[in-house]
Amino acid sequence: MQGLRLETAGCSAEVVGEEHGLTAADREAALARGAEALDTVRSEFEAGGHRFLRLADERIQWAEIREAAASIEGRCSDFVVCGIGGSALGNQALDIALRGGAADGSPRLHILDNIDPERLALALDTLDPETTWAVVTSKSGSTAETMAEYLILGAWLGEDLVAEHLWVTTDAAAGPLRAEAARLGLRSFEVPDGVGGRFSVLTPVGLVSAAVCGLDVEGLLDGASAASAACVSLAAEDNPAVLHAALHHALDTDKGKSIHVQFAYADALLGLGDWYRQLLAESIGKQGHGPTPVKALGPTDQHSQVQLYVEGPHDKVFTFLTASTFRSKVPIPESDLDAASYLGGRDLADLLHAERRGTQVALLDAGRPQMEIVFDAVTAPNVGSYLIWMETSIALMGQLYGVNAFDQPGVEAGKIAAFALMERDGYADRRAEIEARGARLRD
Repeated sequence: MQGLRLETAGCSAEVVGEEHGLTAADREAALARGAEALDTVRSEFEAGGHRFLRLADERIQWAEIREAAASIEGRCSDFVVCGIGGSALGNQALDIALRGGAADGSPRLHILDNIDPERLALALDTLDPETTWAVVTSKSGSTAETMAEYLILGAWLGEDLVAEHLWVTTDAAAGPLRAEAARLGLRSFEVPDGVGGRFSVLTPVGLVSAAVCGLDVEGLLDGASAASAACVSLAAEDNPAVLHAALHHALDTDKGKSIHVQFAYADALLGLGDWYRQLLAESIGKQGHGPTPVKALGPTDQHSQVQLYVEGPHDKVFTFLTASTFRSKVPIPESDLDAASYLGGRDLADLLHAERRGTQVALLDAGRPQMEIVFDAVTAPNVGSYLIWMETSIALMGQLYGVNAFDQPGVEAGKIAAFALMERDGYADRRAEIEARGARLRD
């Protein structure tokens, strides 16, 4: 696909050896399983499922989002997202990846995805309510962390500002936040049906903050639309989502590579690692299945993790996220220093590329399988394509591992226990039971 490509030669037995890599027969078998998974996903899509593949074309409430962003342009210095998990990680990934293309003077983005009281207090102490807008995002409208922040932020803004400065993104028809929007006259956006939180970045969940902060949303959606069409139509052997899913699955189940390390070699791509980590872990980690996702940043984590990766257990496969070009050029000055003279006259990107290639070769020589997703540049269309590649790959992995990629029962258990401890109506009678079970963790 133009602007983005997947390189998989580093997974082959020819490159890393038969013990840890995939032979031609292994690859053929993996792609055959991937083709079956693709047929199932394609049939489900044609029957109306997998709405995430339609989002870039549906552009839900995009006109309303653009109007809302335009209405506060020049008045908003800071924009706050109150959400957690899929209601925050996509926003963060887009801002980190595309902020370099945002208009000068665009609002600063603050994502309050954790409820650490010190962090929240510091944010409110440093922001000006007169020039701060916020969106509270929760499909159910009952997420405990998000609703706590909603109450705190509403009180901080005060009666004079809350109706204009506080927005909500929630279910189109039901739930406490929908009722609050109607009661207070808050500007509101919809979380569409058929789209789970971790697949919602191309809905108002991710696009409201992107539009307010001046990111290239049109380019993002164009790239995602093209990728959706390709992932549905391309044959398995030419389909990047199938290759990504099938080879990772084969390396896990056939070669014992149960840890999937995503190694970003550009700061702009690091947020995508956080986003993908949730996508993989929450979608596939079920019924005793599921690889463990790990994110790393090169060259930073060459100095903290690569020793383990090169000489530690043979239980990992590495996916490098790389950018061929960068938005900035930073030349390294000439120098007579013996330890640095070889650097003079080069660009800092030259050193970064050399560090990446060196790490790839070191892993190759140690028999560690790897693949690479190459961005010609970190642009909005390429990021949109990447999001769809990974979401489709996860849908395919669900088929390959035999799990439902779109639920999260393990997450719900912890939520229910927290509700009991906070004595929420309907759960309070379980508080003593939960406390007794938790007491087993203490000496």
